[in-house]
Amino acid sequence: HVQLAESGGGLVQAGGSLRLSCEGSGLTLSMYAMGWFRQAPGKEREFVASIERSVDSTYYADSVKGRFTISRDNAKNTVYLQMNSLKPEDTAVYYCAAGRTAYRLYLGATAFGSWGQGTQVTVSS
Repeated sequence: HVQLAESGGGLVQAGGSLRLSCEGSGLTLSMYAMGWFRQAPGKEREFVASIERSVDSTYYADSVKGRFTISRDNAKNTVYLQMNSLKPEDTAVYYCAAGRTAYRLYLGATAFGSWGQGTQVTVSS
């Protein structure tokens, strides 16, 4: 049973920071490119960031470039999203996903059709 579990969300003031984690269960994350997506109320899910399997090649949405950093620790089977200088418009449920390549994730193509429960990030002004 493949499962991705997101954690680390919460309520933070604008300008603050959070670090999200994504742990794999029944899935060896080092075999996949990994990405983060988010969905705000009333909006479609959108790409945030992605990282290749074993090289430091990353993609970011323009809205988060310079503020968010995606990283991975394959030994811990975990992917992270460090979010700095948070803005109210970053408020959303954040999801992680596996993909064949970081670029395909950037285009919205995930390896599995299902999503985890996500983690809520709320940024107050």
